[in-house]
Amino acid sequence: MEEEKKIRRGVNYVELETVCGITSTLPENLLPEFAFAGRSNVGKSSLINALMFRKSYARTSSQPGKTQTINFYNIERELYFVDLPGYGYAKVSQELKAKWGKMIERYLVKSSQLKKIFLLVDIRHEPSANDKEMYEWVVYQGFEPIIVATKLDKIKRSQQEKQCKLIRTAFGAGTRIIPFSAETKQGRDEIWACIDSAIKTG
Repeated sequence: MEEEKKIRRGVNYVELETVCGITSTLPENLLPEFAFAGRSNVGKSSLINALMFRKSYARTSSQPGKTQTINFYNIERELYFVDLPGYGYAKVSQELKAKWGKMIERYLVKSSQLKKIFLLVDIRHEPSANDKEMYEWVVYQGFEPIIVATKLDKIKRSQQEKQCKLIRTAFGAGTRIIPFSAETKQGRDEIWACIDSAIKTG
């Protein structure tokens, strides 16, 4: 008999435990880590807030490209959400983009507790060159990124399959895609199921 999936109804404990800048030393956490990556303004903070069952704990910015840190959120003292800096914002200097890239690279290479990487893309658009580069880099590091297609509430239900097919074509036939809506929270249970499964399997 297949084991029933655990459905999270809420999160009791959340703490922004560590904030790492470009020159910071990364923490040596003992709990599993789950990283979230994506272009600036793709809805990363909204997704993380939804997974925390909070409205505005993860800081959102009205200025894309403003987040310059890696933020480690302790969730239930069981795991960490790792919010990586948004990439691909045109008004940020090439020098700063390079520094952010090195910071993200350093984390992906050095973290011993990183279990899964969720790569966020806007469901309304074909993945950008930056999205594809990030995907390929994550795969190169030995991970199978899960694509979270955000802003689901911005398209008609009839468009969902077409847009998911567009994204799957960009990343490869076997790519797992989870459509997510910050408005309705569609996709939240599926993402949590991925996280709980990764913790269980080690």
